Amino acid sequence: MRKLSLFAIAALLAFTACNSGTEKSETTSQDTLSEAVVPAPVEKEISITINAGDDMMYDLSEIKVKEGQTVKLTLNHTGKLPVEAMGHNWTLLAQGTIVSDFAAKAMTAKDSDYIPAGATEVIVHTKLIGGGQSDTITFSAPAKGIYEFICTFPGHVGMMKGTFYVE
Repeated sequence: MRKLSLFAIAALLAFTACNSGTEKSETTSQDTLSEAVVPAPVEKEISITINAGDDMMYDLSEIKVKEGQTVKLTLNHTGKLPVEAMGHNWTLLAQGTIVSDFAAKAMTAKDSDYIPAGATEVIVHTKLIGGGQSDTITFSAPAKGIYEFICTFPGHVGMMKGTFYVE
């Protein structure tokens, strides 16, 4: 009986070895195309709404977009205080910007809504708005990477900041 079991196993192994690689696999170009994984198309435009109130906080701390995508961003000031007391904006900073240094420079730019003239650190920004106001900007997402966004009104950057991911 034991000889028979060993013989059966040996025969099965020999059969498997002889038949491996003898099967022909025919695929047509149609089969290849139907199996190909096609990535989902990237939406050309993305709309983002971010709210900020008298509590000095954005309701979003992270935003994700695709490189080159058209971004339509609306900032709503949901509070009641006027722009002079509790103004908010949304400012996207270039990679490598030292936020604390830029915020110190922005504090001195009251005449230009706390965006320093000629600031190379700023990619794009909304207007400075007060309670009940909104502003919408449209821009093309920058190169892939991680960016920071802040409110440049004096003293707000400590709580009003977030990360802008470009994939």
